[in-house]
Amino acid sequence: MNEDLDNEIEAINSIYGDNSLIISNEHDIYVLHLPQHDASLRLRFPRDYPATPPAVLGTESSGEHSRKGEAAHVVEIFRDVLGELYRPGEVCLFDVIEEVNNLLPDTNGEDEVTEDALPIQYEAEAADVAEGEVKTVEEPPWTLSEIVVESKSVFIARSAPVSSPSQANSYLQHLLDNDKKVRSASHNMTAWRIKGENGVTYQDCDDDGETAAGGRLLHLMQLMELWNVMVVVTRWYGGHQLGPKRFSIINTVARDAFVKGNFVKEDPVPKKKGKR
Repeated sequence: MNEDLDNEIEAINSIYGDNSLIISNEHDIYVLHLPQHDASLRLRFPRDYPATPPAVLGTESSGEHSRKGEAAHVVEIFRDVLGELYRPGEVCLFDVIEEVNNLLPDTNGEDEVTEDALPIQYEAEAADVAEGEVKTVEEPPWTLSEIVVESKSVFIARSAPVSSPSQANSYLQHLLDNDKKVRSASHNMTAWRIKGENGVTYQDCDDDGETAAGGRLLHLMQLMELWNVMVVVTRWYGGHQLGPKRFSIINTVARDAFVKGNFVKEDPVPKKKGKR
């Protein structure tokens, strides 16, 4: 097994739960249990993956509650998404799973969210109305960083544009309410900087148990001169203490999310002063 594949298997199993991606009894063939669907797929990873894409061989199991032809539809969707997202030399399975989850309905019912499960989100909406803002409940426009795996701990960051503290709070609550793998993570560290009307500014952060991590994220945003954006860095603890190195990784994935979200403005090239 190559290192890239080994790290990706650790990441998938940390994010979606143990045994989400396991090797079968056949050489180089793995079984992927889709997190929001009954079906499981058979994948073959070539020895030089990710230089060469994985192959989708078919279904391992169609699930107890699937309808006739549904498993074949899942395979077709997965192959199409894999073909669109795969780039030579880049691991892709996490992005493919997330996109397939977006395209397919949840058939296991575990992610169903009722109004009773969203009290904080509705409180945030009420606060927006009190402030005279009109807010719609919609999927936050997250931009995801690359996944970083270090000693079995998994890190990923999400960034999104925000225009008020209440919107930032509602985005975070939406993420926690609707994504069980994020909700079950060891830490969800946050920071945001917002410029409001009349020059009023807002800055806030939360460590979520990872001491000083939120403040370091906020400091990174200050150094990068970022405004009207928030970041959530999620960590699944892998059982090994990382020491100060964890802060470098947290900042690395946060910066990657900012860059991928086009929040970073390139500085103009300074003009050289000529001699007189």
